[in-house]
Amino acid sequence: MSRLIFDIETVGENFDTLDPTTQESLSWWIKQEAEDEKEYERTLADLKNRLGFSPLTGEIVAIGVLDYERNQGVVYFQAPNEKIKETSEGNFKFKPLNEKEMLESFWEGAKKYDEFISFNGRAFDAPFLSIRSAVHEIRPTVDLLQGRYLYQQRGVKHIDLLEQLTSYGALRKKGSLHLWARAFGIQSPKAAGISGDDVGRLFNEKKYLDIAKYNTGDLVATKELYSRWEKYLRF
Repeated sequence: MSRLIFDIETVGENFDTLDPTTQESLSWWIKQEAEDEKEYERTLADLKNRLGFSPLTGEIVAIGVLDYERNQGVVYFQAPNEKIKETSEGNFKFKPLNEKEMLESFWEGAKKYDEFISFNGRAFDAPFLSIRSAVHEIRPTVDLLQGRYLYQQRGVKHIDLLEQLTSYGALRKKGSLHLWARAFGIQSPKAAGISGDDVGRLFNEKKYLDIAKYNTGDLVATKELYSRWEKYLRF
């Protein structure tokens, strides 16, 4: 069996540079629900910071993959207008590419695997990858969204650890990757003081390699969590 762990990092567009129709489409409900100007400003600021969570208003700035058996990984990352060379650190390679090139590389490599592992990948990473690929007129080489339940999946398997560990949402509190890693005694990807909420800021500060290295933390934690799930919880 060939297994691949994958994870993406995204950033949103600048709300203030969007056309008026798009701004209105995104924010009309805030005006109706906010009780006062303070709440309106606070909710609008939150909306602006969360545009990276949708492929309609965001883009992928890093795609990380880690071969489970070989324990070798690659992070493709955007570094617009910067002359950053491909580099290596530990068991990871870092390759600067634009979004289209990242997606092409990901789907080409995906053809070699028959099991894919993610954390919350069915709700976020996989649909984001698919939609951004379609935007760039790229067709995915494998279906990462086929059948929510493992017994429904034909061809490749996609094991979303968040769904498996919570029994497809039966566990009331789902928990973040940080909390699951902490519970299992695995080093959290947040240990270095960076979280997914910092990616947009780091991207604006042109700290592109920092984003790529942060992504490796998610991959390693997901790999360790998968090992625990497979050994003690998989049937």
